[in-house]
Amino acid sequence: MIRKDMVPRPDWPQKMEELGFSFHSIDGIYWDERNCYEFTSAEIDTLEEATSELHEMCVKAAEHVIDSRSYERFAIPEEYIPLIERSWNDDECTLFGRFDFSWDGRGAPKMLEYNADTPTSLIEASVAQWYWLQEVVMPKQPRADQFNSIHEKMIERWKEIGEELPSKTVHFACISDSEEDVGNLEYLRDVAMQGGIDAKFIDVADIGWDAVAKRFADEASNEIKTLFKLYPWEWMVREAFGRNLIGNPMRVIEPAWKMLLSNKAILPVLWQLFPEHPNLLATFYEPQKFATDFVKKPILSREGANVTITTDKGEITIPGEYGAEGFVYQAYHPLPVYDGSHTVIGSWIIGDEPAGIGIREDESPVTKNTSRFLPHYFV
Repeated sequence: MIRKDMVPRPDWPQKMEELGFSFHSIDGIYWDERNCYEFTSAEIDTLEEATSELHEMCVKAAEHVIDSRSYERFAIPEEYIPLIERSWNDDECTLFGRFDFSWDGRGAPKMLEYNADTPTSLIEASVAQWYWLQEVVMPKQPRADQFNSIHEKMIERWKEIGEELPSKTVHFACISDSEEDVGNLEYLRDVAMQGGIDAKFIDVADIGWDAVAKRFADEASNEIKTLFKLYPWEWMVREAFGRNLIGNPMRVIEPAWKMLLSNKAILPVLWQLFPEHPNLLATFYEPQKFATDFVKKPILSREGANVTITTDKGEITIPGEYGAEGFVYQAYHPLPVYDGSHTVIGSWIIGDEPAGIGIREDESPVTKNTSRFLPHYFV
């Protein structure tokens, strides 16, 4: 795993916008092709194997929580537990997820967390870096490749999901004020349509409840039979329409059982079930397991907010508005540092299959919303 200096294409912003990646420079430098990462094929095999095994372990962890009814640490409102159990027992389909790894190509990749509900950086990982590979790397290294079958696997997964749904019409929801969310959602709509889905856009604010017909409806009063939401479950259940999700036949992607895997309270469960696993970091619900070298993480948080790293050199805390629901305490495994940048690898799972990686960098040891995205290839 090598970080390499590169020369950015002079017209890269225009090329990104043509791909639908309009938020390439949000908050300053986001897409960053001044550098890239080169892997060996053996390193890619290691990442792929770790992603596959961790996904299986996470599903077993969700099953353990449901079978033992160990929900108390997850801060899930009690009235939504039957919704979780119904979605699990009905084997409701999952589309995707993204593991975050700390790894420098040596030893075993360490799982920091699992973005199992609303993972982003999708269009960057799937499309943007693929076209970069074609234009920048392959003319000089025609045998170079990229760990990236996200696009193809997404289309095939939507074909599979479409066979399970009550209707091929799916409403795709996000907050329309977020350029990043809209960009990711439009890409998801595109691959869904290529997979045979009638993909309709809807703002989360326009999801309505027909009290007479007792069904969810869009702004044109059409029934929402299936909802894909780029909107976290923990926010959904607190919306005005949230209680109407209970007992309603509307299918939701990601399904309600993913509330368990997108919650960092699953990390101590994984450590309990698979102690000393080489891809896991010791994680507990209480801080007394660590004197130093640990990370305090809110069980529900976004983009590194309210994370505290404690080492013998002191504390680093990222501000935010999370933490009311509780925390977990994870052994500190420093991100690798290349030229002053801390690097995290996001590894994608589509359905049940590993599908590719995306790389983020930051001067801070905590990856945030403003962290840069860098492309990669392998030889």
